[in-house]
This record gives sequence, structure tokens and C-alpha cells, in this order.
Amino acid sequence: MRRILLLNILLFILGILTTQAQVRPSTNNPYGDTTDEYGNIIDKYGNQVDPSMRPQIDSTSVDYESLPPKLYMWHVSEQLGNIKIIPADTLRLNFQNTNITEGMNGEYNHLGNLGSPRLSRLFFNRTYDEPSIFIQPYSFFFKRPDQHFFTNSNVPFTNLTYHKAGNKINGEERFMAYFSVNVNKQLAFGFDIDYLYGRGYYYNSNTSFFKAVPFISYIGERYEGTLMYSYNYLKANQNGGITDDRYITDPDALADGGRVTETTNMPTNLSHATSRLADSYVFLTQRYKVGFDRSIPQAENDSTPPKYEFIPVTSFIHTMKLEWSNYKFYSSDNKNDYYENTYIEPGNSLINDSTSFISVRNTVGISLLEGFNKYAKMGLTAFASYKFSKYNLMNSDSTTTNHYTENEFYVGGELSKKEGELLHYNVFGEVGLLGNAIGQFDVKGNIDLNIPMWKDVTRLTARGRISNQLPSFYMRHYHSKHFYWDNPDMDKVFTTRLEGELSIGRSKTLLKAGVENIKNYTYFNQSAVPAQHSGNIQVLSATIKQDLKLGILHFDNEVTWQKSSNSEILPLPDINIYSNLYIDFKLAKKILSIQLGGDVRYFTSYYAPGYMPNTGQFHLQPDNDRVKIGNYPICNVYANIHLKRTRIYVMMHHINQGMGRQNSFLTPHNPINPRLFKFGISWNFYD
Repeated sequence: MRRILLLNILLFILGILTTQAQVRPSTNNPYGDTTDEYGNIIDKYGNQVDPSMRPQIDSTSVDYESLPPKLYMWHVSEQLGNIKIIPADTLRLNFQNTNITEGMNGEYNHLGNLGSPRLSRLFFNRTYDEPSIFIQPYSFFFKRPDQHFFTNSNVPFTNLTYHKAGNKINGEERFMAYFSVNVNKQLAFGFDIDYLYGRGYYYNSNTSFFKAVPFISYIGERYEGTLMYSYNYLKANQNGGITDDRYITDPDALADGGRVTETTNMPTNLSHATSRLADSYVFLTQRYKVGFDRSIPQAENDSTPPKYEFIPVTSFIHTMKLEWSNYKFYSSDNKNDYYENTYIEPGNSLINDSTSFISVRNTVGISLLEGFNKYAKMGLTAFASYKFSKYNLMNSDSTTTNHYTENEFYVGGELSKKEGELLHYNVFGEVGLLGNAIGQFDVKGNIDLNIPMWKDVTRLTARGRISNQLPSFYMRHYHSKHFYWDNPDMDKVFTTRLEGELSIGRSKTLLKAGVENIKNYTYFNQSAVPAQHSGNIQVLSATIKQDLKLGILHFDNEVTWQKSSNSEILPLPDINIYSNLYIDFKLAKKILSIQLGGDVRYFTSYYAPGYMPNTGQFHLQPDNDRVKIGNYPICNVYANIHLKRTRIYVMMHHINQGMGRQNSFLTPHNPINPRLFKFGISWNFYD
């Protein structure tokens, strides 16, 4: 079935591509392009460009063989539908890191297999705004509306990406397809498809995910609108970790007849357990602008009719998100002794847990736009938002269902300055007035100052946030066979955060520091159920990122220090390091870019959170089974090739397996994959 699905997707994409024209490569450079000190191609204005976006010109003719491609991409904010223009995805360096679950800089703990649940070791990088606690650990695959790429281009744009590792027994594959085409300058539509399949090197650990996202956008002079539907289905087998860590840390001690146990033969706590998560949402954002027409100055001797430009003054905003989700956990393992409690059908070892929810949130607002005259130095927005949610939970009698409904009403505003080069700021705040929102508020802001210095720009950034928020519904209510809680009287979590950042572009230096104070911190305790710490917990963090270069030799480093005032409740590693040593050079008249190198991920040892398969949550380790992980480098070597519209990488992941101290765990009792050869390829088509 998987092969049939993948084949149909490939045939569909290839059918589209057969309608696209082919172009011949250019052998000259009529655009005045140069390269900067890092090898990036820049135009005559100093802007970084993708050479494959340039129109192809025949060396014997000045006629274009196809339209010169013009393309831009953007994200749209979930709350107010603000558009943020972003660079097209043409990453040349470190392409090999885009498909590893531990993240681009290796900061995530996970269960080992591709796409498995993960948790950031860097506290300031953690987010809690996913639709539910069940989808949150799958941030590697699941994308929120504000993470989706919308595209506007004058020619059809397609990207095909394929990743492969291992063999047909325990390897992994991922296929992604993105397509966008414009009907006219304003109207565009397309789709985004993602299929991931990780067979797993440890028993009963495979992952199988599928996502399909059709979308449409209209960016006009007066009206802007985007609409998308996201369907996500995630199936993950759960093994609960291996039964004895010595299979990894001291394999000779458990060797069977002198032979070290293969990973697939290592016994696991669960062997017939599976979680299934289906999450879909429809997201709509639209805004209508009103303003006036202003004449465009013309030369005195210009006899053509006067021309006008539309100047927007005010916009009316509407955003809507409709989401429905279903989570199931099934197990036929006879493992009642694996759990502390049993609440539903104690005499039956079969587990068939399920829960579902549906929610709809509408936001309406009015915005006074920045820059419509010289006195309008900032933008100002006011909005109101209403959210209705309905949840279904199992009942202890195993036959009926409990239904919960929640209503939330918020009002808020945003003050921002986005134009100009020297100073930008944004302040966003909302406060709850009705239903479950009463007493909740969230205020956050940032400001950046850009100082010209030594023919470059030094940026100073400050961020802050203060919030008082109720723990999510599933932290307060959840019913299943072995985990059953109702905590309607949970206190609100009061949080304050301050961050500062210094970025020096010329020296490729980034310094960042922050402090966060949390009252009523909510977490999963040693029994893997929600709990609150009534006191205050403070987290300090500091990061230095320094990229060094000598000719074609590069040495990129990122070091983070962090400290939790209560490591028993909120454990964090003191030090987290990512280092990348490589050479970067060009061949074939600078058309072919090559990156060769190796990188390492390392963090100091600590009592990292464990993982509970039934609920899919990371939790504090139980007192009778505490182990430290860390103090173990994970090393990769790789080669990246970038040729016009094609990117290719090959990589040997975890090349140091079996060397030195063998503590290759990123989650207690869940070892990472052994040494593994990976490769990937990505094509961009612009016509």
C-alpha cells in the first residue's frame, strides 16, 4: 500500500513536470552578479540571489527561451494574518541536516527513529502553542499555519525532495513535493505533500506519516486572502525502550554465544503497541484595505495622462481556524505490571485508548496601517477573538463518553513599526474576558536597533514576555486505561521572560542571553501524569554563536549554557554544543558548489526526561529508575553538492558508533540509530 501511494504521488508530480519547458544553461553572466566573502552570489545591489532563478540566455542569441522567473515566499501569522516575506528555500550549506530528527543544530532529544517524538534540550527554544499535547512532540513533521510557505511567482514553481537511508528492512525514506502556480499576478494556488516512513533499527519503532496541504492565496491592492487545508496522519509504533541499557553501553556483557546482539533483536518493553494521530485544520485569513489614490509625480514635459497609486490607510481583518483531531493508543501486550494504575477494565490487558476534539477560532480586527503619510510612524491594530472547543474522553465504565466544552473570548491589540532601517518594534497583547479565558493574559514584544558599523550592520535586539495562562485542556483532563486525571482547579501559569541579543554581521558573531521566571510550572511527574510546582522556577540561558573562516576552511560553532533553579522538576543540560568544520569551494566556473566536512553534537550529562508511550509525553524519570544521558558526542561526516537547481548530499550519520564511551541515548532507554549512510536530493523547477 505504501509503495502504491508513493508511486501515484510520483506519477502525479511527473505529469505536471512534463508540461514545463526546458531551458539551456547560461554560459555568461549579463546580470552583474558577484560573490560575497562567504561564496554567496549577490546582485549589483548586494542582495543574495539564487542563480537558478535567473532567466537562461542562449550564448548566440539575446532572446529569452522562457520567462525570467520572479518568485517570493511568505508566512502568514495565525492570529492576525500578517504577511512576513521570507527567502525562497534554496539552502546551499548544511542541506544534510534538514532531515534529521535532532534538528539542524542537534538540540532535540528523541526516541531514535526518523520523525519520532522529540523535546528540545534548549529551554528557550521550547514552544507550547501546538493544538494539543499529543501533536506537540511531532514538531519535526507537523507544521502550524504560520510555518506554511505561500508562493507568488510568474512561472510555475515545483520542488521535489527525496531522502533515503539504510535498507528495505530497517532504513528510512522521505518524499516531499511542493507546487505553486499563479493564475495571474494576484491569484496563486498549489499543494504541499510530505510522506515519511522510518522502518526503525529497534523492534517495533517504525514511523509512518503523511501530510497533504492544498492552498490558495490572493494578494491584491485592496484585498488579501489565504486559505489552506492541512491533513496530517501520523502512525508510530511504540516499544517503550529497550529492557537493558547494557545492550548499548556494554554489549559484550550481554553477548549471546560471543556475538553482540543486533539492534532489531534487543528486547523492548512493548512489542505490540501503536499510537495513531489524525489532525486536520482549515485556516483562512483575509483583510480588506481602504485608503486613497495619490498621484505619482511626473516630469513637466510629460504629456501622458496622470498616474495614481493606491495608499492603504486602514484594513479590516478576519482569521479563522477550524481544527479537528483524534488520538488513539492501542496495545495487545500483556504488560499490566508496566503501569502503576489501571482505571478501565482491570481484568483485560488489551489497551484501546482514544480521545478527540474539535475547535473553531474566529478573530476580527481593524488596523491603522504604518506609513500612509509622514506622521504615521507605526501601525496599530485592535482585535477580538472567540474560540469554541469540544472534547471527547473515555469514561471509566468503558462504554460511555465524557463530553467537555470550553468557550474563550479575548480582546487585544498590536503596536508595530516594521518600516525603516534603523529601528523596528512590535508589541502584542491580549486579555481574556469570558469563559475559560477569564484571568488569562499574554503580552509580548520585541525591539531591534540596527547600527551601521564598518560597512556592515550591528543589530541589538531585546525581547520580553509576561503571561498568565491556564494549562491546556489535556493537562487538566484525560481519561484512558492506565492514565486518568481530572484537575479542574489547576492554577494559571505565570511567566516572565527577558532576552537580549547582539548580532555582528561582519564577524559572524551572535551573543544571546535570557532569563525566565515561572510560577506554577506544569509538567509530567515521575508517574507520567500532570503536576504543578507551586513555587518559582528560574531558568538562565546564554548562547554564543561564532562562525570562523580562513579561505575555503570554515568552522561554525554554537555553545549554549543554561541553568535551572530546580533541576529535580525542570532538568536541563548545563552545556549544549554544535560544531561544524568544513571546506566550501566552487568548481566548473563557479557553477558547482561543494561543501565537505563533519559536525558534532554534544551536551553534558543530566537526568533527561523519559518517555511514556501511552500518552506520548516526556516526563520526569521515576525515582527507582533514574539514569543520566549525555556526555557522548554524535559525529557525522558529509558532502554537499549544489548545481544550479539541484542539491545533493551524502552523509555518514553517527560515524563514531562503538568508539569510546557507548552511551548513545537521546532519551533514557531509547538508543539512537547506529552508524547509518544517508543521502538526499532536491530539485527546483521554475518553468
